[in-house]
Amino acid sequence: MPEPKAASFPKIRGALKFYQIASIITGVMLLLLLTEMILKYSPSHIELFAGGSGGPLWFAGVLVGDGCEWYSLFFPGGMGCELTSLGDGTNISLLILVGHGWFYVLYLFAIFRLWSLMRWRFGRFILLALGGVIPALSFFMEVRVSREVTAYLASREAAMAADTSIQEAAR
Repeated sequence: MPEPKAASFPKIRGALKFYQIASIITGVMLLLLLTEMILKYSPSHIELFAGGSGGPLWFAGVLVGDGCEWYSLFFPGGMGCELTSLGDGTNISLLILVGHGWFYVLYLFAIFRLWSLMRWRFGRFILLALGGVIPALSFFMEVRVSREVTAYLASREAAMAADTSIQEAAR
């Protein structure tokens, strides 16, 4: 596996910072999405709204059509399950859904950038990508990757400094 070039170390540090921020935002959005889906698809069938007839922040019911079961979520097309929101105002649940989607795209860009600069194997990219779809995994991956990249950069820079001092002493 090829090593990252020393000239790319500043880019790697920038990519790591971008990855850390994207990872935390994506992880928080995924946990919010998980909460929203549990509320919507559980027997309570509610969504979060802002404004409208219920006040600044409120929950509204969801009208559930025939054929809707808890496992409908896991089938393409939802097995003909139709859900209709009964709230008015801004649907915060929908904003969370769309927001996580866009932040996941940003997260994929962040991991691609770090992955390509560090010259890791493709399996590592897939593992990092799963951090944006498996709840809480992005937090664990962020800590692990940050430690690993920081330690790698420190050890390579120390080795390069030692080589430079040996060469200078030989002169």
